[in-house]
Amino acid sequence: MGLLSKKDAALIKDPLLDNNPITIQVLGICSALAITAELKASIVMSISVLFVLGVGNVVISLMRNIIPSKIRIIVQLIVVATLVIIVDLVLKAFAYELSKTLSVFVGLIITNCIIMGRFEAFALGNGPWRSFLDGIGNAVGYGVILIAVGFFRELLGSGTLLGFKVLGDPIEKTGLYAIGYENNGFMLLSPMALIVVGIIIWVQRTKNKSLIEEH
Repeated sequence: MGLLSKKDAALIKDPLLDNNPITIQVLGICSALAITAELKASIVMSISVLFVLGVGNVVISLMRNIIPSKIRIIVQLIVVATLVIIVDLVLKAFAYELSKTLSVFVGLIITNCIIMGRFEAFALGNGPWRSFLDGIGNAVGYGVILIAVGFFRELLGSGTLLGFKVLGDPIEKTGLYAIGYENNGFMLLSPMALIVVGIIIWVQRTKNKSLIEEH
């Protein structure tokens, strides 16, 4: 018998594909637009959301029977704000330059629809273990899209990945630049993130016709 039951495994697998928080639920789009010009920032934001959502779901689940219904949103905000402060302090201590790049966007994790949505829709009605799996699944699903968008935007927009030149040197005209390739500066603009996400959504629905909404 595996470590996870089918229902528990589905909590992790579904958000990766058929119920992805960005491409299916259309949540967390703001950060996908704002911080994906660089792959490194996308990875760090993904890890930050993984920590906040995984731990936050467990905390809310443990408190679910003692939180008065009328103030549950306030309690959820306090929990997520505390976790975001921890993330922000860790980034400032160990990756100060990156923390300046992400700056306000780390703080905006507090209002990320994915996090508040999972608190409200799942953690308040389920035990800590299943809530943890749900948080990890949705955070990884979010992170996969964020990293994919960051990968293509940095590669095509700057010719680099994680700051390393992978297509050659555009000034010395080496690598692909030697045959006339030029970086696409439009990829570094926020609207291009939306187009990349749109292409991912199109590919996803092309491979799985059941995801196409009927009108």
